[in-house]
Amino acid sequence: MADYRELVDEVEGDGVRMAKYRFVDKRTMTRGVPTDAAGGMHYIAELTDIFQLCIELKGGAVLLEPGALQYMHGRIESAVQRHENKGFLGRALASAGTGESGFATRFSGRGTIWCEPGRKNFVLAASDGDSMLLDDKAFYACSSGMNLTTHTHAGISGVLSGNGLVQPKLSGAGVFAIEAPVPVEEIDIVELDGSSELTVDGDFMLMYSADLQVTIGPLVKGLRNALRSGEGFVYKLNGRGVAYIMPTAKVV
Repeated sequence: MADYRELVDEVEGDGVRMAKYRFVDKRTMTRGVPTDAAGGMHYIAELTDIFQLCIELKGGAVLLEPGALQYMHGRIESAVQRHENKGFLGRALASAGTGESGFATRFSGRGTIWCEPGRKNFVLAASDGDSMLLDDKAFYACSSGMNLTTHTHAGISGVLSGNGLVQPKLSGAGVFAIEAPVPVEEIDIVELDGSSELTVDGDFMLMYSADLQVTIGPLVKGLRNALRSGEGFVYKLNGRGVAYIMPTAKVV
């Protein structure tokens, strides 16, 4: 392995090994911070981490977000696979609602796949069959024993929440990688035992157990009170499950 990368995390199962690497040397990025309502900007140069996902196939198969491949070597076959058994229009509407593509690239065989490096981090995990609802565009890769479908919230107020009425749903047994806009160490994991309710602004939610009962709506009753609270629409989760929250998602 090249010295300019270091192994940060790994997960293995279902004939697939996923490894997250961090580039040893940080890269400089420039971002703009608004200074006034007239559109003035102040630009800041700062160091940032670069991450890259490596997938080793050991006779298994993996579904990868379209466009994520950088290069691969070995005896690997590739094909386009649709996430859901729907017609073209159904897939188009679902993918538009979730921000995910209606298709994935399926790689199978034996060999190594390197994905494109980037500033976003990766959460690597294994599932024994539980389902998770994901933030829009969070899905990156999963072993072929898992499925990415769409979940539609019953409440119409979900349209006005940060995540929308439709969310990606990852289910089945295997290993997976979720793309996170914040460092993994800055993700709060909240476990619900059924005795209390969790309320979260949808913009800070990375993923949560699909078994949780979810209500999406205003923090307080009444339109005027909702506007006064400044919180808008939130997720209210009840039941037993886990929620992954990103407190620093909006820090600039």
